[in-house]
Formats: sequence, C-alpha cells, structure tokens
Amino acid sequence: MSFASRWVQPPAHVTEAAGLARGFRAAGVPAGIKPSGGPDMALLVSDEPGTVSAARFTRSGVLAAPVVLCQTRCRLDAIRAVVANSGNANAATGNRGLEDAARMQGAAAMAAGVREDRVAVASTGVIGVPMPMDGVPRGILAARGALAADGDAAFCAAIATTDAFEKRLSLAVALPAGSVRISAQAKGAGMISPGFATLLCFVQTDAVLEPATADLLLGVCVKRSFERISVDGQLSTNDTALLLASGGSGVHVDPESEDELRFGEALDYALRRLALLVLRDGEGAARTGRVHVRGGHEPSVERAARAVANSPLVKAALHGGDPNWGRIVQAVGGALAGTAPLPLDVWVQGVQVCAAGAAKRHDTAALADAVAVEEVEYVVGLPGEGAETEVFFSDLSHGYVTINAEYTT
Repeated sequence: MSFASRWVQPPAHVTEAAGLARGFRAAGVPAGIKPSGGPDMALLVSDEPGTVSAARFTRSGVLAAPVVLCQTRCRLDAIRAVVANSGNANAATGNRGLEDAARMQGAAAMAAGVREDRVAVASTGVIGVPMPMDGVPRGILAARGALAADGDAAFCAAIATTDAFEKRLSLAVALPAGSVRISAQAKGAGMISPGFATLLCFVQTDAVLEPATADLLLGVCVKRSFERISVDGQLSTNDTALLLASGGSGVHVDPESEDELRFGEALDYALRRLALLVLRDGEGAARTGRVHVRGGHEPSVERAARAVANSPLVKAALHGGDPNWGRIVQAVGGALAGTAPLPLDVWVQGVQVCAAGAAKRHDTAALADAVAVEEVEYVVGLPGEGAETEVFFSDLSHGYVTINAEYTT
C-alpha cells in the first residue's frame, strides 16, 4: 500500500523498488492450517551459501514453540531459510508443539536444501491449540515449487491473520560503495506492545554484512521502531524479527563506514514504516497517535509515555477525535504516582493545553478540528532535562472489541 507519514520520511538515498532483494525467493500457499482456508504457509529462501543473519525475539515469559526452537536449535547468525505459518501460534502446546516446530524445520530444510540449523521457524495465530500438521509437509513442498524472486506478496499473504492489509516494502538504497536492496514483510494488528519487535517481521538485503554488523543494525533499528509501538499493550508469545543478508549485490557494508551509516538509515526507515503500518492496521483502528515525553530522567519519561500510549481512555478519545487532554494528564499522573504536585506541560497538536500542571486557555473549537485527522501528536513536558522518548499507538474502537470477542469463535 502507499505510505505517507509526517513522522517517518524516506532518506534522500532511498527509493521505491519491487520484489525481493537479490538472492532471495519466497512463496505462500495453503496448507490447511487456517479453518477459513487461504494461504497460511510461507517459505523464504536465500540462494547464497554465505548468507548472514540476525534475530530478535519476544521477552514474554511464555514462549511459543517456534521461538524456543529458534533460540536453541538455530545458527541465528547464518539463517538461510524461514518457514512461517499463520492460523496457529503453536504456543502453550507443550512437548508436542516443540516436536511440530521441529518437523516444520526439517521439512523446510529439505525443501530449501540447507541444514536444519539454518532454518528459522515462526508461527502466528490462536494460542493453546495444537498445530494441525496433516497438510504442513505438503504445504512446504508446494511452497518450494512456488518460490519466486517476486514472491513477497504471496509470502506476506500467508503470514497474515487479522491483518486488514499487507505490510511489505522493497527499497533501493544508494551507498557510496554501490546500490543495494532492502525488502521486508511484516504482519501484526493486535496483541502488539512489543518488548523487541512486532509479531512477525522478516527483512532481506543483498548487501554484504558481517554478522556483528547485521546484529548491531537490527538491534538499533528495532529499538527505534517496533519497540516504540502499541496497539493494545499486550506482549505476544511469538514475536520474531529476522534480518537476512545474502550478499548478492557484492557491495560490502563495512563497520563504522559511511556505507554502514547510510544503510542503517535505510533500514531504520524501513522498520519504522512497517511499525506505523502495524498501528494503522490495529484491529479496528482509524487513527494513530504519537506521544513525545521529555524532561526528568529516563525511567520517568518511559513510564509516562507507555502509560499514555496504553491508556484505554486516551485511545478511545483518539478514536473519537476528542481533544480531552485530561486523559493525558491522568495517565501520566498514574504512571508517576508519588510525585505530586507534578508541574507537567501538555501540548496537543502543537497547542499548549496545560502549563505547570494547570489548564492553559486555548481555542477549544480549533483544537477539536486539529485532532480530527489520521495522525495526532501529544507532547508531555516533565520537570528537569536530559531525557526524552516517543511511543506510537493506535486508537481503541468498537471494532477492536468485536474482533477480539469473536477471535476463536
């Protein structure tokens, strides 16, 4: 889909492209996992033996079987293939879940022609239900036959659950050393308040990266993108983000070079763009908010920003286009209990509505018009200096309740 946001702008050396980065092929096919039918088995393969990779996973105390398998059985710096399914999270499924994830890994390794420890496994869907494995081996075999350099759309469709639209991109990146590509696919609309990433995100590049460089760049960019979003304040059991670098372009991105800086800017743009697409697709969402908190010290600004972004009252007001800044004050006060009297300042869409903890006169009619847009910005100033943070969040709608009230029925 087309993308535009005042919060995320493409660097001058990044342009739109199409298809996967060089050296990659992907596919998405039906495997009988989703009761509703449709594509639910995705396969991604790098044809380059020297592919390097990096990974981030959920910090939930309840880990899905594919996450456990990746962390214990994979060479996370040398992944060459990914097998992913939608329709079933394979979480809270005990030993059977681990065995099913291992079977998926083995079948995908045979299909991709690589060692099992070079295959990452990811799943998304309902929790606590055993994986329907009957069609999985056949699905993976069918995916092997459908692998294509322009298979990112099919791959994206096969990892979607409640997603209303696809989240993928392909970028051409001009570096001093030459031109490289970045392609990426993500899914996520609910159960989003990642401690590291979104529900599922797979990034490919044909740049030549050292494993340490790939890990550093993924970690930094994830912290500025997927760690900065919230749909509903809920941490998933399955969150997985993978970066694979095939080296197919032959362009080396050396550590601490201008190439690394520019490549990092492009990767940062790609992940922040995908993160905002997740928010725009927040189950039933119509508007997106950004809260920027500054002042005080790091724990205080982070707690305050998270409290605003996760507040049902703030999110409901955002959905209704209601400039009720009292919801912001309440959320911050609750997060910073014991600090009264707190002389905070609040701006909504650039209009100061609260100064030193007290209401500030403003044009209420003009502010109501200003918040009746797709992107609404809130700024909170706390006493002191030296710290700041941001969190992006979606609104809370009737549609969110409907979707999650009927999720398994």
